[in-house]
Amino acid sequence: MSIRNILFSAAFGIASLTAAHAEGLRPIEGKSIDLGGISGIAYYTVERDGFHVVATLAQGEAGTPIRVVSVLAPGQRVVLSTPRQADAVEISRKGDNVLVRKANATTN
Repeated sequence: MSIRNILFSAAFGIASLTAAHAEGLRPIEGKSIDLGGISGIAYYTVERDGFHVVATLAQGEAGTPIRVVSVLAPGQRVVLSTPRQADAVEISRKGDNVLVRKANATTN
């Protein structure tokens, strides 16, 4: 089974992101991430030290997957982007909610 198939199997039943629209995410619920030629899924778990956001991304079917883990406190965010793409995905925590939205890659 290819890396891409594994990633998409894990994201079964997930709707893709829509431009300029933040979507709420529930703990352990996967969300598709698309950064052009790089794609994957992201989810989070609730831990004592914050919300642990985990994103697994790969380039195409044969690309080596990478895993990015970030711990978010209320008001914090993480932006995933690629150097060649104008778009990015922002995962942010607003209180007890986690939002996923497309963002401009130049966002600071």
